[in-house]
Amino acid sequence: MEKRWVQKEPIHNESKESLAKALNISVDLTELLLQRGVTTFEEAKTFFRPSLNHLHDPFLMKNMDRAVNRLCDAIFSQEKILIYGDYDVDGTTSVSLVHGFLSKYSEQMSYYIPDRYTEGYGISFQGIEHAKAEGVRLIISLDCGIRAVDQAALARSYGIDLIICDHHLPGEVLPDALAVLDPKQADDHYPYKELSGCGVGFKLLQGFCMQNSIDLEELFQFMDLLAVSIASDIVPITGENRVMAFYGLKKLNQSPCPGLKALIEISGLKGELDISSIVFYIGPRINATGRLTHAHDSVRLLTAKDTSETEAFAEVLNAKNSERKEFDKSITEEALEMVAADEQLKIARSTVLFKNDWHKGVIGIVASRCIEKYYRPTIILTESSEKATGSARSIEGFDIHDAISQCSDLLEQFGGHTHAAGLTLPIENVPAFQQRFEEVVASSIASEILTPKIDVDLEVQLDFVNYKNYSIIKQMSPFGPHNQQPVFVTRGVTLKYPPKIVKEEHLKVSIYQDDPKFVYEAIGFGLAEKAELIQQNQTFDIAYQIEENDFRGNKSLQLNIKDVKIA
Repeated sequence: MEKRWVQKEPIHNESKESLAKALNISVDLTELLLQRGVTTFEEAKTFFRPSLNHLHDPFLMKNMDRAVNRLCDAIFSQEKILIYGDYDVDGTTSVSLVHGFLSKYSEQMSYYIPDRYTEGYGISFQGIEHAKAEGVRLIISLDCGIRAVDQAALARSYGIDLIICDHHLPGEVLPDALAVLDPKQADDHYPYKELSGCGVGFKLLQGFCMQNSIDLEELFQFMDLLAVSIASDIVPITGENRVMAFYGLKKLNQSPCPGLKALIEISGLKGELDISSIVFYIGPRINATGRLTHAHDSVRLLTAKDTSETEAFAEVLNAKNSERKEFDKSITEEALEMVAADEQLKIARSTVLFKNDWHKGVIGIVASRCIEKYYRPTIILTESSEKATGSARSIEGFDIHDAISQCSDLLEQFGGHTHAAGLTLPIENVPAFQQRFEEVVASSIASEILTPKIDVDLEVQLDFVNYKNYSIIKQMSPFGPHNQQPVFVTRGVTLKYPPKIVKEEHLKVSIYQDDPKFVYEAIGFGLAEKAELIQQNQTFDIAYQIEENDFRGNKSLQLNIKDVKIA
């Protein structure tokens, strides 16, 4: 697939040279810092040396004092407390962290995760009824609840107090809860708005510790779970999240909780774990239970203390993930065949597909896979409870939630945000919806954004690739949304030897620029089709990231090629 290379505009900052001098780094590396909003020596110090002292005071969050006071009362009075969380990774890690921590101070703790299929997303009426039946006096909801107006009213009518810890955008009416903790509330002046759901739960516990003079080190033992939520929920790795992710990854690498340790082992992960390790290996295994059966299994694993237990639970999650992969693969193949067989659909500006027997738990993943082949806004629908229900995924620069809202008269319900959404409609409306959605997209999408984009940080010469520069780039991690691993472009490189194809789909090359004595090794994952192109041309340009390759203990730098263009 053809890609656009979009180079960031050079930042003309008068202090660039002096900052480079003060930090004893090159002007190119200083440019990377300026792109990340780091403009002074002090800011650079904070950026390169994250500290737990950089975490904000939790009591700056609206309603935190009220929430902490109620939690303290419930624990000291030995009231029954229910920890309620969503069924995705952010929800299950939130429940595991809050339940795991508070269980040290109360024996009256229980948890509840709704069933994806019978209850759906968020606080359910069944969940509130369960709490009433169990004699619960306080519910703490995590990663959900900000729009649960009717459910909050039901809890109040039963005399159950509700503390909502959420990070999603509030609606026009807030639930009538005892306390709503959500930094995205318009009148909340908390300094950082991009916490994960687990992050908001963590702040509640930080406030609880501070109020009761509990050593925060006790809470910091749970930061590996927090890092898993931050990585898996794709929140920005900036500000407070970056500090949490930094220390959470440290814990994950040095002494993970037994459940995560078992997942790391069963995933076959070796070496230092980073955000990508969580996104591609740990997160999907935790998510698989909620997709296919019930997310309780994930919480059981993440809160287990005994190694024999964790190994058995990890096996369950691994098996579910393998099953999920099979569903995902077969449905994706079917979906792509449907597009390929329809001439109109092949040239359309959107993809909307419906088949009544596709598995509801994986259609969001299938939508993302379809975008890898046909880069355009995509909706995958299946049948559930005699309705068509589906997941929508967008491409960068197109608001899919807004496009769906223009078809709302055909829908029963929908919700989500710019990049992803969920929707339900009568099955008989599917053809009309497919037509209307295509009309909306075709009339509003800019042609250029239908070509995937590679954001390029800097154009450099190949001799920029050395261990001194790499060690400084590495200190800019953890990498993730809003702090991506830098992408470089080098123009006019030449092959030293013919390219090799690895495992039929990857490209391996040895290249140089100007002087054939200085050769650089490079790998391009999924770029095997570029081999012929570069063989026929004397010189070519590459977009790449710099990585360290560890082959049987021998470490060397290699280029991870993202794309190739003819010079």
